[in-house]
Amino acid sequence: MKKKLSRILSILLPLSLGVFLIIYIFRQFTPEESLAVKNSFKTANYLYVGISLLVGITGFWARAYRWKYTLAHIGYTAPFHVKFGAVSITYLMNMLVPRSGEVSRAIVLKRYADVPFDKGLGTIISERIIDLFLLIIVLGATAILQFDVVKEHLADVPFKKLLIYGIIAGILFLGSILFFIYSKLSWVLKLKAKVSGLIEGALSVFKMPNKWPFLLLSVYIWFSYVLMFYITIYALPETASLSFGSVATAFVVGSLVITFTNGGTGWFPVIIGKTLTIYGIPFTAGTAFGCIVWGSQTGLIFLLAGLSFLLLPLLQKSK
Repeated sequence: MKKKLSRILSILLPLSLGVFLIIYIFRQFTPEESLAVKNSFKTANYLYVGISLLVGITGFWARAYRWKYTLAHIGYTAPFHVKFGAVSITYLMNMLVPRSGEVSRAIVLKRYADVPFDKGLGTIISERIIDLFLLIIVLGATAILQFDVVKEHLADVPFKKLLIYGIIAGILFLGSILFFIYSKLSWVLKLKAKVSGLIEGALSVFKMPNKWPFLLLSVYIWFSYVLMFYITIYALPETASLSFGSVATAFVVGSLVITFTNGGTGWFPVIIGKTLTIYGIPFTAGTAFGCIVWGSQTGLIFLLAGLSFLLLPLLQKSK
């Protein structure tokens, strides 16, 4: 009972906090600002939103198609509709519990394609390593290109405290790694056996013969993310004149928010609104833009994940 309650709270509390945040922010608006936000929603050109979602679907397709290369390298295959459904469910689960989607994705693959859980999860980890590397590249390039614009906003960041916390975290992490390597405890040995399967899958990307198509698809996935975000700026007249550099900054900030929260619930529109004020966009317009981006993409995730939950049992017999 306690475990069930803990799981329910771990889902509901972060989501409730996000919903509370967006309600709180909207309550802080003056009547004129609230009216401006409502007018932004009413007058937005949703044709651009629809185009961005079509681009987003190609990103889903690319992520599902890319998966075949890592699976083939470790000797497994899966029907495309299973991989596409698993990817769609991943996005939904990450909105409920951060980073739980990867586990759900491996479970779907195990259930409908009979791929061992640890090996399937290993291939997913290898993808995430590449995705993280590409995110760092985008983050670094954006920081360099936009440094003159954002540097004045970094004055209040407590870099010394962050450095101390980073050193402590690094020491604890190193100690954990050494304990894992040299420990002879039975539970650690069992864990090592499981980890070996994960490592095999994670390293598959660097050894497989089709690594270049895999990497090209990885680049396209991130290109589709950026393009989705960029196309949507034309939905509102206030954001239509934003430069690509300012859009890249907002995209990177939004990506980090989504990564470290429940899919950005509540946080994404607010942080995007705050970020765009750096470039002279009113907070109300920036928040409305963030709501449109987050709301449309969330709707797409619910649609594709819902169809996946419904159709996978009908199209593919459980293993």
